[in-house]
Amino acid sequence: MNLGFEEAPAHFESPSQKARIWTEQWVRGALFCPNCGTDRFNKFSNNRPAADFFCSTCDEEYELKSQKARFGAKVVDGAYKTLRERVVARNNPNLLLLRYDLASFGVTDVIVVPKHFFAPGIIERRKPLALTARRAGWVGCNILLGRIPEAGKIYLVRDRQLAPKGSVLETWRRTLFLRKTSTVARGWLMEVMSAVDGIGHARFNLDEVYAAEDRLKALYPANQHVRQKIRQQLQVLRDNGYIEFLGRGQYALRSNA
Repeated sequence: MNLGFEEAPAHFESPSQKARIWTEQWVRGALFCPNCGTDRFNKFSNNRPAADFFCSTCDEEYELKSQKARFGAKVVDGAYKTLRERVVARNNPNLLLLRYDLASFGVTDVIVVPKHFFAPGIIERRKPLALTARRAGWVGCNILLGRIPEAGKIYLVRDRQLAPKGSVLETWRRTLFLRKTSTVARGWLMEVMSAVDGIGHARFNLDEVYAAEDRLKALYPANQHVRQKIRQQLQVLRDNGYIEFLGRGQYALRSNA
Protein backbone atom coordinates (compact mmCIF):
# COMPACT_ATOMS: atom_id res chain seq x y z
CA MET A 1 0.00 0.00 0.00
CA ASN A 2 1.48 3.33 -1.11
CA LEU A 3 0.86 6.08 1.46
CA GLY A 4 1.68 8.97 -0.91
CA PHE A 5 -0.86 11.19 -2.65
CA GLU A 6 -1.25 11.95 -6.33
CA GLU A 7 -1.24 15.65 -7.23
CA ALA A 8 -4.69 17.24 -7.49
CA PRO A 9 -5.82 18.66 -10.86
CA ALA A 10 -4.57 22.21 -11.44
CA HIS A 11 -8.05 23.74 -11.65
CA PHE A 12 -8.61 23.11 -7.91
CA GLU A 13 -7.23 26.17 -6.13
CA SER A 14 -8.77 25.80 -2.66
CA PRO A 15 -6.58 23.85 -0.18
CA SER A 16 -9.68 22.07 1.14
CA GLN A 17 -10.71 21.03 -2.38
CA LYS A 18 -7.23 19.72 -3.10
CA ALA A 19 -7.14 17.80 0.18
CA ARG A 20 -10.50 16.23 -0.63
CA ILE A 21 -9.27 15.11 -4.03
CA TRP A 22 -5.98 13.78 -2.62
CA THR A 23 -7.62 11.76 0.12
CA GLU A 24 -10.46 10.42 -2.04
CA GLN A 25 -8.02 9.34 -4.77
CA TRP A 26 -5.89 7.62 -2.17
CA VAL A 27 -8.81 5.72 -0.64
CA ARG A 28 -10.00 4.54 -4.06
CA GLY A 29 -6.58 3.36 -5.17
CA ALA A 30 -4.85 2.15 -2.02
CA LEU A 31 -7.28 1.01 0.65
CA PHE A 32 -8.81 -2.44 1.05
CA CYS A 33 -12.25 -3.19 2.46
CA PRO A 34 -11.82 -4.16 6.13
CA ASN A 35 -14.98 -6.27 5.99
CA CYS A 36 -14.07 -8.61 3.12
CA GLY A 37 -10.53 -7.69 2.06
CA THR A 38 -11.35 -6.53 -1.49
CA ASP A 39 -8.47 -4.35 -2.67
CA ARG A 40 -10.42 -1.50 -4.22
CA PHE A 41 -13.16 0.89 -3.12
CA ASN A 42 -15.76 2.42 -5.41
CA LYS A 43 -16.75 6.09 -5.15
CA PHE A 44 -20.37 7.15 -4.87
CA SER A 45 -21.46 10.14 -6.92
CA ASN A 46 -20.67 13.53 -5.38
CA ASN A 47 -23.11 15.11 -2.92
CA ARG A 48 -24.65 11.75 -2.00
CA PRO A 49 -25.92 11.95 1.59
CA ALA A 50 -23.92 10.05 4.23
CA ALA A 51 -21.66 7.61 2.38
CA ASP A 52 -18.69 8.36 0.09
CA PHE A 53 -17.47 4.88 -0.89
CA PHE A 54 -18.72 1.34 -1.18
CA CYS A 55 -17.26 -2.12 -1.68
CA SER A 56 -18.68 -3.82 -4.78
CA THR A 57 -17.95 -7.26 -3.29
CA CYS A 58 -19.73 -7.05 0.08
CA ASP A 59 -21.76 -3.80 -0.35
CA GLU A 60 -20.37 -2.20 2.81
CA GLU A 61 -20.59 1.60 2.69
CA TYR A 62 -18.07 4.07 4.11
CA GLU A 63 -18.08 7.74 5.01
CA LEU A 64 -14.70 9.49 4.83
CA LYS A 65 -13.53 12.25 7.14
CA SER A 66 -10.00 13.55 6.68
CA GLN A 67 -7.93 16.20 8.41
CA LYS A 68 -4.34 17.26 9.14
CA ALA A 69 -4.64 17.16 12.94
CA ARG A 70 -4.89 14.01 15.02
CA PHE A 71 -8.44 12.91 15.73
CA GLY A 72 -9.43 13.64 19.31
CA ALA A 73 -12.29 12.54 21.53
CA LYS A 74 -14.86 14.24 19.27
CA VAL A 75 -15.34 14.24 15.49
CA VAL A 76 -17.49 17.00 13.97
CA ASP A 77 -20.27 15.61 11.80
CA GLY A 78 -23.36 16.94 10.03
CA ALA A 79 -26.97 17.49 11.05
CA TYR A 80 -27.87 16.02 14.43
CA LYS A 81 -31.31 14.74 13.39
CA THR A 82 -29.94 13.10 10.25
CA LEU A 83 -27.18 11.25 12.08
CA ARG A 84 -29.52 10.07 14.84
CA GLU A 85 -31.76 8.59 12.16
CA ARG A 86 -28.78 6.99 10.41
CA VAL A 87 -27.64 5.20 13.56
CA VAL A 88 -30.69 2.93 13.48
CA ALA A 89 -30.79 2.53 9.68
CA ARG A 90 -29.50 -0.63 8.02
CA ASN A 91 -27.44 1.34 5.49
CA ASN A 92 -25.62 3.46 8.08
CA PRO A 93 -22.07 3.69 6.66
CA ASN A 94 -18.89 2.71 8.43
CA LEU A 95 -16.65 5.66 9.30
CA LEU A 96 -13.17 6.16 7.83
CA LEU A 97 -10.98 8.66 9.68
CA LEU A 98 -7.94 9.65 7.65
CA ARG A 99 -5.13 11.88 8.87
CA TYR A 100 -2.68 13.28 6.33
CA ASP A 101 0.54 15.26 6.34
CA LEU A 102 1.32 17.86 3.69
CA ALA A 103 5.05 17.88 4.39
CA SER A 104 5.36 14.22 3.40
CA PHE A 105 2.37 14.58 1.02
CA GLY A 106 0.68 11.44 2.18
CA VAL A 107 -1.30 9.50 4.75
CA THR A 108 -0.17 9.09 8.35
CA ASP A 109 -3.16 7.35 9.99
CA VAL A 110 -6.36 5.61 8.93
CA ILE A 111 -8.93 4.39 11.43
CA VAL A 112 -12.15 2.61 10.54
CA VAL A 113 -15.06 2.64 12.98
CA PRO A 114 -17.47 -0.17 12.00
CA LYS A 115 -21.09 0.90 11.82
CA HIS A 116 -22.08 -1.59 14.53
CA PHE A 117 -20.31 0.68 17.02
CA PHE A 118 -22.74 3.50 16.35
CA ALA A 119 -25.37 3.99 19.04
CA PRO A 120 -27.33 7.10 20.10
CA GLY A 121 -25.02 7.57 23.10
CA ILE A 122 -22.06 8.49 20.90
CA ILE A 123 -23.95 11.27 19.08
CA GLU A 124 -23.67 14.65 20.80
CA ARG A 125 -26.02 17.50 19.90
CA ARG A 126 -24.34 20.84 19.28
CA LYS A 127 -25.91 24.20 20.00
CA PRO A 128 -28.11 25.62 17.22
CA LEU A 129 -26.46 28.21 15.00
CA ALA A 130 -27.07 31.81 16.00
CA LEU A 131 -29.89 33.79 14.43
CA THR A 132 -27.29 35.88 12.62
CA ALA A 133 -25.77 32.81 10.91
CA ARG A 134 -26.51 31.96 7.29
CA ARG A 135 -28.17 28.71 8.43
CA ALA A 136 -29.77 30.16 11.57
CA GLY A 137 -31.08 27.50 13.95
CA TRP A 138 -29.33 24.60 12.22
CA VAL A 139 -28.26 21.91 14.71
CA GLY A 140 -25.10 19.93 14.10
CA CYS A 141 -23.53 17.10 16.05
CA ASN A 142 -20.30 15.50 17.18
CA ILE A 143 -19.37 11.84 17.13
CA LEU A 144 -17.96 11.01 20.56
CA LEU A 145 -14.99 8.94 19.49
CA GLY A 146 -13.87 8.68 23.10
CA ARG A 147 -17.04 6.73 23.96
CA ILE A 148 -16.28 4.02 21.41
CA PRO A 149 -14.43 0.93 22.75
CA GLU A 150 -10.92 0.34 21.47
CA ALA A 151 -12.13 -2.68 19.49
CA GLY A 152 -14.26 -0.25 17.46
CA LYS A 153 -11.31 1.89 16.37
CA ILE A 154 -9.44 -0.33 13.93
CA TYR A 155 -6.18 1.06 12.57
CA LEU A 156 -5.38 0.33 8.94
CA VAL A 157 -2.45 2.76 9.07
CA ARG A 158 -0.85 3.97 12.31
CA ASP A 159 1.98 6.50 12.36
CA ARG A 160 2.74 5.62 8.70
CA GLN A 161 2.92 1.91 9.55
CA LEU A 162 0.55 -0.43 7.71
CA ALA A 163 -1.48 -2.92 9.73
CA PRO A 164 -1.42 -6.50 8.37
CA LYS A 165 -4.55 -7.17 6.34
CA GLY A 166 -5.25 -10.42 8.16
CA SER A 167 -5.16 -8.70 11.53
CA VAL A 168 -7.54 -5.97 10.35
CA LEU A 169 -10.03 -8.49 8.97
CA GLU A 170 -9.94 -10.57 12.16
CA THR A 171 -10.38 -7.53 14.40
CA TRP A 172 -13.39 -6.52 12.30
CA ARG A 173 -14.96 -10.00 12.49
CA ARG A 174 -14.42 -10.16 16.23
CA THR A 175 -17.20 -7.64 16.92
CA LEU A 176 -19.68 -8.40 14.14
CA PHE A 177 -22.00 -9.93 16.74
CA LEU A 178 -22.97 -6.35 17.67
CA ARG A 179 -24.92 -6.09 14.40
CA LYS A 180 -27.37 -8.66 15.75
CA THR A 181 -28.22 -6.56 18.80
CA SER A 182 -30.79 -3.81 19.24
CA THR A 183 -29.63 -0.21 19.40
CA VAL A 184 -30.27 -0.04 23.18
CA ALA A 185 -28.52 -3.35 23.88
CA ARG A 186 -25.57 -2.27 21.75
CA GLY A 187 -25.14 0.85 23.85
CA TRP A 188 -24.88 -1.19 27.05
CA LEU A 189 -22.45 -3.67 25.49
CA MET A 190 -20.23 -0.85 24.26
CA GLU A 191 -20.17 0.78 27.70
CA VAL A 192 -19.11 -2.47 29.35
CA MET A 193 -16.49 -3.02 26.65
CA SER A 194 -15.16 0.47 27.38
CA ALA A 195 -15.14 -0.33 31.10
CA VAL A 196 -13.01 -3.39 30.37
CA ASP A 197 -10.69 -1.23 28.21
CA GLY A 198 -10.28 1.12 31.17
CA ILE A 199 -8.91 -1.66 33.36
CA GLY A 200 -5.78 -1.64 31.24
CA HIS A 201 -4.86 -5.32 31.12
CA ALA A 202 -6.18 -8.40 29.36
CA ARG A 203 -6.99 -10.39 32.48
CA PHE A 204 -9.45 -8.81 34.90
CA ASN A 205 -12.01 -9.57 37.57
CA LEU A 206 -15.63 -8.64 38.15
CA ASP A 207 -14.84 -6.06 40.85
CA GLU A 208 -12.64 -4.17 38.38
CA VAL A 209 -15.59 -3.90 35.97
CA TYR A 210 -17.86 -2.83 38.84
CA ALA A 211 -15.58 0.21 39.21
CA ALA A 212 -17.55 1.69 36.27
CA GLU A 213 -20.84 1.40 38.18
CA ASP A 214 -21.20 5.09 39.07
CA ARG A 215 -20.49 6.18 35.50
CA LEU A 216 -23.06 3.71 34.16
CA LYS A 217 -25.64 4.85 36.72
CA ALA A 218 -25.17 8.40 35.47
CA LEU A 219 -25.61 7.29 31.85
CA TYR A 220 -28.65 5.09 32.60
CA PRO A 221 -30.39 6.71 35.60
CA ALA A 222 -33.59 4.69 35.08
CA ASN A 223 -31.75 1.40 35.62
CA GLN A 224 -31.71 0.41 39.29
CA HIS A 225 -29.78 -2.83 38.79
CA VAL A 226 -26.52 -1.75 37.17
CA ARG A 227 -24.36 -4.54 38.61
CA GLN A 228 -26.77 -7.17 37.34
CA LYS A 229 -26.73 -5.45 33.95
CA ILE A 230 -22.91 -5.50 33.93
CA ARG A 231 -22.89 -9.24 34.59
CA GLN A 232 -25.46 -9.75 31.83
CA GLN A 233 -23.31 -7.87 29.31
CA LEU A 234 -20.21 -9.82 30.31
CA GLN A 235 -22.15 -13.01 29.65
CA VAL A 236 -23.13 -11.77 26.19
CA LEU A 237 -19.50 -10.85 25.47
CA ARG A 238 -18.42 -14.29 26.68
CA ASP A 239 -21.04 -16.12 24.59
CA ASN A 240 -19.83 -14.26 21.49
CA GLY A 241 -16.17 -15.05 22.08
CA TYR A 242 -15.08 -11.50 22.90
CA ILE A 243 -13.98 -12.43 26.41
CA GLU A 244 -13.31 -15.70 28.21
CA PHE A 245 -14.69 -16.63 31.64
CA LEU A 246 -11.94 -18.18 33.76
CA GLY A 247 -14.03 -18.93 36.84
CA ARG A 248 -14.36 -17.32 40.31
CA GLY A 249 -15.16 -13.89 38.85
CA GLN A 250 -12.08 -13.88 36.61
CA TYR A 251 -12.16 -12.99 32.90
CA ALA A 252 -9.74 -12.45 30.04
CA LEU A 253 -9.98 -10.61 26.74
CA ARG A 254 -9.62 -12.93 23.78
CA SER A 255 -6.92 -12.00 21.29
CA ASN A 256 -7.34 -11.90 17.52
CA ALA A 257 -5.21 -15.01 17.17
